[in-house]
Amino acid sequence: MGTGTAVAVVVAVLVAANLANNRCLPEWGWLTALISAALLLGVLFRAGGTWADAGLDPATLGCGARWAVVLIGLVGVGYAAAALLPAARVLFADERYSTLTGGQMAVRVLVTVPLGTVLLEEIAFRGVLYGLVRRARGAVWATAVSSLLFGLWHVLPSLQLASVKPALTPVFGQSALGAVAAVVVAVLFTGAAGVLFCELRRRSGSLLAPMGLHWAVNAFGYLAGFLLLR
Repeated sequence: MGTGTAVAVVVAVLVAANLANNRCLPEWGWLTALISAALLLGVLFRAGGTWADAGLDPATLGCGARWAVVLIGLVGVGYAAAALLPAARVLFADERYSTLTGGQMAVRVLVTVPLGTVLLEEIAFRGVLYGLVRRARGAVWATAVSSLLFGLWHVLPSLQLASVKPALTPVFGQSALGAVAAVVVAVLFTGAAGVLFCELRRRSGSLLAPMGLHWAVNAFGYLAGFLLLR
């Protein structure tokens, strides 16, 4: 399988996974993620890729794990400091947390985020896509393509963003135009985050570094928002 064909297949799998997660079977997101991640790795290997191309070379896992531990610690400290500031607490408020129980939040932090979000997104964007494009065009192109598609991946999840995040409602309002503006900002923000994740993968040589940061940002964000509603 050529690189162009492999990238096209990866994009097709991701489109199907995105629709399944956000429109068809959101409650089965973790299963969709596991199946999709396996398919994407299969595409990479079919195109001649290796575990190193996926960022999962056993020789670099130790370095990646050290990066991940440090990044998780930094995010934890940053979120704790922000949660202590009254002016910053409103940023964590999210209507989606108001009905969750402690057990449901634990499942989200320990299962949904690492399996349903981080695993698929990191394998897809910083693993398979990055590895495929880097082999053909280099790290700059790999970062650009991966980050652009990572931003677009967040279009559907961002459609209700302005209405569920009270801190954003005064900024974007409740109109259709405001909803579109919120989606554009979310795409740009996640695209920029994708650049950071790609650079972490490049510098550490391992997918574990961006995985650690990605999990910490999402999981600690959920946890902070949940606790501050109590």
